[in-house]
Amino acid sequence: EWAMTELLHDPEKMIKAQAELEQALGKDNLLVQESDIPNLPYLQAIVKETLRMHPPTVFLLPRQADADVELYGYMVPKNAQILVNLWAISRDPNTWENPDVFTPERFLGRDIDMKGQDFGLIPFGAGRRICPGLTLAYRMLNLMLGTLIHAFNWKLADGLGPQDLDMMDKFGITIQKAQPLLAIPIA
Repeated sequence: EWAMTELLHDPEKMIKAQAELEQALGKDNLLVQESDIPNLPYLQAIVKETLRMHPPTVFLLPRQADADVELYGYMVPKNAQILVNLWAISRDPNTWENPDVFTPERFLGRDIDMKGQDFGLIPFGAGRRICPGLTLAYRMLNLMLGTLIHAFNWKLADGLGPQDLDMMDKFGITIQKAQPLLAIPIA
């Protein structure tokens, strides 16, 4: 939902994604296959940027300090529970230029992975507690989003324009849109 919302909020990015898909797959082949994903760098960038701006959850699984440790001038006592705030990390202006702007292009030509090597992008966690479904989820996001973008043109419901979209998060166990997206496939 967030990826489609961001693309409908910025129609030029939707057009760019559709052009990449048409060039790579042609007009008649509407289903994106797993073997197509490496040839779709802009689609992959959209997925990564969506996961950066709208991570699946606010916090990673809690950790516990094994020993007293000082981090950036803060003392964390042994056995303290530690929560990693994904939402804050992914919006950190020290890591990301214009962090509140949806910019898939920031991932083009850069090898930023989501497996915990780049701390600024860890929507699936890192280390021993990384989500075991990361690989499947990333593939499925590319396949489903690519197919939706390539197979249909989209418009907003009830005559809404891109500027009318509610882009607010609704925090809970997962991060959802405050107002659901109403989009209509038109062709």
